[in-house]
Amino acid sequence: MEKIYNLSNDRKIAATEWGDTKDPMVIMLHGGGQTRHSWKGSACKIADLGFHVITYDLRGHGESFWDPNGDYTFNSHKDDLIEIIEQNNKKANLVGASLGGMISLSLAGHEQDKDHCASLSMVDIGIRPNDKGSERIIGFMRSGLNGFSTVEEAADAVSSYLPNRKRPKDTSGLEKNLRLGEDKRYYWHWDPLFLADKGGQIKERKEREERLKQLEHSAERVTAPALLVQGALSDILTDEEKERFIETIPHSKFAKIDDATHMVVGDKNDIFAEAIVKFLTQSIL
Repeated sequence: MEKIYNLSNDRKIAATEWGDTKDPMVIMLHGGGQTRHSWKGSACKIADLGFHVITYDLRGHGESFWDPNGDYTFNSHKDDLIEIIEQNNKKANLVGASLGGMISLSLAGHEQDKDHCASLSMVDIGIRPNDKGSERIIGFMRSGLNGFSTVEEAADAVSSYLPNRKRPKDTSGLEKNLRLGEDKRYYWHWDPLFLADKGGQIKERKEREERLKQLEHSAERVTAPALLVQGALSDILTDEEKERFIETIPHSKFAKIDDATHMVVGDKNDIFAEAIVKFLTQSIL
């Protein structure tokens, strides 16, 4: 079911929901540059096993609102998430990939917001992402800022970025991650201000460190059941960062998905869904 969440200050969030609203709620938050559609296969499987699943486009992505001032901080994303949880009037089992995981961790470890989080699942993201891996993702995102002449050209760019994944013959799914501009070129469906330079490299590095410190403090306060999912081929969640996460949140569980990169869900969707459902059924049901 497609749904629009009307939040305060005229913020509108586009969502898709599956399952019975009486069942335990799972909210799945996508990574930077993606949309809610990246969760479709997993969301269906999880809902079929007895959960009310919500996926939504983060602010600045897809069909959700784009902030005119480029306000895409963890706290702003967290505010959106809290309002969605409160409108459903029950705790959320948070499943976050990459950026979505950071937002989820920020909420799960915030002392005032513990009543909002039933469990936390981090998908190939720890407390501090690997710098080289992060730079590769940002480089890919920036490479598409000038748009593509065709959907096929965009598909070629994705294949070059993800050489381990077989290039799909049908590109219709990719079109949901693209928007057609007035110049008839295809652009990724996220706000360019999401990656805007807001004051030079020194300021950017300082703000990044402040955000990571925020995540460290959040991780130290997580009390809800937690799961860390790692793609075995990931260049974002390294073994060193995995160990750091488990040491910081000692009650957390761990699952490694073989033959999967940072894009765990797209690489091994069925195995990923099974890992999430196993954790949820053991932890909260």
